[in-house]
Amino acid sequence: MATATHGASIVFPAEAFNPLAALKAVQEERATALYGVPTMFLAELELLDSGAVSYEGFQYLRTGIAAGMSVPAELMKKLHKVLNLTELTVCYGMTETSPVSCMTRTDDPIDKRVNTVGRLLPHVEAKVVDPADPKKILAIGETGELAVHGYLVMKEYWGQPEKTAEVMIPDEEGKVWMHTGDEAVMDEEGYVAITGRIKDLIIRGGENIHPLEVENCLLAHSKVAEVSVVGLPDQKYGEVVAAFVIPRKKAGEERIGVEEVRSWVREKLSHHLVPKYVFFVDEYPKTASGKIQKFKLRDEGKKLLEEQGIGQGSVEEQTEHV
Repeated sequence: MATATHGASIVFPAEAFNPLAALKAVQEERATALYGVPTMFLAELELLDSGAVSYEGFQYLRTGIAAGMSVPAELMKKLHKVLNLTELTVCYGMTETSPVSCMTRTDDPIDKRVNTVGRLLPHVEAKVVDPADPKKILAIGETGELAVHGYLVMKEYWGQPEKTAEVMIPDEEGKVWMHTGDEAVMDEEGYVAITGRIKDLIIRGGENIHPLEVENCLLAHSKVAEVSVVGLPDQKYGEVVAAFVIPRKKAGEERIGVEEVRSWVREKLSHHLVPKYVFFVDEYPKTASGKIQKFKLRDEGKKLLEEQGIGQGSVEEQTEHV
């Protein structure tokens, strides 16, 4: 829509997302903006890193939108540096909220553009509530579930009144709030940071672990192309960290190993964040829009552990190439 309101051109490189076609189109058309979800940007960076596409021809890029799922800070830094997307903005929202509730601005401070999803759009209200008690509003700086109210909130899930009632909860004033299921924290300036999906939270022996923190750490490793972290069952801790890693393919470079993955996290984060299981994969199950389906990764991880016998053998023996 922005291309229509501003009289700009829009380029469709292919019928469906194709990272090679997208990068070639940027180079040939001297594109100034690039849109995508994190997995799309990672696929494009991998082509550049492997040498399949040259680093030339991206000097006209400056802006665009990253949305659809949490954007790791390390990815934002790479996009600024490698693709010159120094004015890249981040949009946050849901289909149920039509779909953008928060957005960063190109002139926001760099740390806000890298580490938050920006501030609320006009005529939108939000609050952070206790996931166990939706009526309890948390204070600035406290982490909880994000709820949104405004003209953009849907009316209902078609033909599913029970599901609608679960997420659309009226307050004491009668305002209906869409409870997003996303874990968030808001600062005193109104910037919102999304720390992950509440259902994706890993609880290891009573410790809350945010997958995004581990993913962000591993994305900083030069031998890691993509990573997705989930929780898997454990007899001792209830849940433990499992990392599904797509290794970077670079000529002449040895592929990252299990212990290298674990050592990297151990050196940079607390010990309880170190993955107990590391699975090397070639791709992830994704939606049509490129979002990683973590519930399918969890199912695959459980299946692999069941085949090996949970709690048996060393970490190396419980690590697979899927």
